[in-house]
Amino acid sequence: MATHSVQQRDVEYLQHGDLRLAARLYQPEGPGPFPAVVEVHGGAWTSGDRYSNVAIDAALCAAGVVVLALEFRMPPDGVYPAPVADVNYAIRWLKAHASEFHSRADLVGGIATSSGAQTLLLDVLRPDDRRYAAIPLAESPATDARISFVALGWPIADPLARYRMAKAKGNERLVASHEQYWRDEDAMAEGSPQLVLERGEAAKDLPPLLILQGTNDDNVTPEMADNFAAAYGDAGGSVELHKFAGQPHSFIKEPVGTAGLEALGFMTRFVLKQASRIGV
Repeated sequence: MATHSVQQRDVEYLQHGDLRLAARLYQPEGPGPFPAVVEVHGGAWTSGDRYSNVAIDAALCAAGVVVLALEFRMPPDGVYPAPVADVNYAIRWLKAHASEFHSRADLVGGIATSSGAQTLLLDVLRPDDRRYAAIPLAESPATDARISFVALGWPIADPLARYRMAKAKGNERLVASHEQYWRDEDAMAEGSPQLVLERGEAAKDLPPLLILQGTNDDNVTPEMADNFAAAYGDAGGSVELHKFAGQPHSFIKEPVGTAGLEALGFMTRFVLKQASRIGV
């Protein structure tokens, strides 16, 4: 579905003291208006960078989507909810600057994978939470963090359930990552998108959602994607869930295999469909 030449450059979107947060901007050539997305990488909240999802970002951009692949605070610089605040700010920043990238604020959505999906989902479900929206955007203080659509790969939609699963399996790496990022199980429950929905805390008018999930993913509980899709639908959101037989966690990666290409097709068509629905 490559229809556009791609330009890439790094931009600094936020600074915390001496810590400068960069993003990789993928810009399709042409006048637009293009849909635009913030992209939030995974890495069990403790690793990864703006290059983690190059396969996804480059493919979307070649199809005519502006992509802002974020870096954000991670332990020890940032534990929950600090990274959620960085992503909230990045959404507002992209909306405020959308015209510079041949897009519009109403065409801004989000894509995310794994733990990054949990981070992005909190801004989708609770965009006005004072902790998440705590960083002021001086050039556009009235801009909020609501987005028009969201596409997720293998989301950690319930960090508490995943933590307990990792402990039961003796997965010390995942347990350690949880404990670096979260204070305790109470924080995991408070910051669980699944439980936010079940507690009735989500904002109204949820954006359309796409979930891509492998059936051989041992980094999530077997029912996590199903449970979240059901809860999102029950809360009034439109949701598509596509499963990929035999695929593990993070299966869209270089080199992209057959299932990864199929999943990229779903994601690309979803984003372009949402842009068409909004009007481009």
